[in-house]
Amino acid sequence: MTVEEISLDKLTLYCEQQEFKGWDPFDGLNSPIIKNTALGESKFFRLAWIQLFKRNPVNLRHLVGVKKEYNSKGLALFLIGYHKRFKKTRQNKDLEKIILLADLLLEQKLKGYSGSCWGYNFDWQARAFFQPKGTPTIVATSYAVEALLSAYDVTKNDKYLNVATSAKRFILEDLNRTQDNNESFTLSYSPIDNTSVYNAGLLGAKTLTLIYKYTHESELYVNAKKIVKYVVDKQNPDGSWFYSPLHHHQWIDNFHTGFNLECLAIFMKVFDDKSIYSAYKKGLDYYMDNFFTQKGESKFFNDKLYPIDVHAPAQLLAFLSKTDEIENHQEIAKKALIWTISNMQSKKGFFYYQKRRYYTNKIPYIRWVQAWMFYGMSCLIFSDYYE
Repeated sequence: MTVEEISLDKLTLYCEQQEFKGWDPFDGLNSPIIKNTALGESKFFRLAWIQLFKRNPVNLRHLVGVKKEYNSKGLALFLIGYHKRFKKTRQNKDLEKIILLADLLLEQKLKGYSGSCWGYNFDWQARAFFQPKGTPTIVATSYAVEALLSAYDVTKNDKYLNVATSAKRFILEDLNRTQDNNESFTLSYSPIDNTSVYNAGLLGAKTLTLIYKYTHESELYVNAKKIVKYVVDKQNPDGSWFYSPLHHHQWIDNFHTGFNLECLAIFMKVFDDKSIYSAYKKGLDYYMDNFFTQKGESKFFNDKLYPIDVHAPAQLLAFLSKTDEIENHQEIAKKALIWTISNMQSKKGFFYYQKRRYYTNKIPYIRWVQAWMFYGMSCLIFSDYYE
């Protein structure tokens, strides 16, 4: 077995022992100290509390009553990873995990919206808005839909297909829009905000694109095309994208750039629409040239190495493998993975959250870290290009 395969086996064993439950960098507001006192009513205290738990390398969650839980996006990432594995192995144990995770995702589906949707298992305070626990988001929904379509692919159980495809109504009817003109728009993160984060809009476009493969409804292409145009029009001259147009979102980071490129690649492939290829290629060149060092380190920002966060190499592996770009970029993908295994995987199998200049945060977050590495490594190792 290769180093990569041994690493994935160790990670798989750890995640299965945890039964796919765990903590999250942003789950600090699940503490009863916040939920049951007046402290939780202050936006600034909520922000500070989340940052305390997110940045602290000492895990305080046991002390303040934050429990390990399922996260719908985490479940979806695990499911997609098992789908990649099952397509290669055809082993019943992998199929059983797919069904288990798909049924858990169905249980996590939120009620009261126009279509199927999913959110996070914690309150989340950002600078721009507050998202109560159970608020559906386009990000969680996008991965849940992709996962359920993967489950349908191997089980042919219509309950997975029907729930997944109904998410189109959530995207088209429940999310708010920011429009430049009649030719383009983007989507809000959730039904209760009006942000225009580029990768969130593109994840909505990707989800409509994936659903189109099963329903062939022309409105899905029309709307996905408008969202894609909105984001392509916001691309910087060097091929990069800021996180969003908001003045406090003017950074350029690794994994959100990877999200953008994956969504654009899938849109082009499914619809055979090459009208955005030049923008995609410019973005791809920028991504590969600016976010990975010769040693295999995955930079967080375009101009800053630290913190090295496993989200970045995981998204690199997933994006390259799912879009066949891996054929042209195998060397950097392998370098990034080997460096990450060597520097950020515990002997117990789990991966560390972040490596900073002077210390490493080793808290074993289930969604942000383990699910992402399981997903990214599975996409690579069980692809046709892995040797």
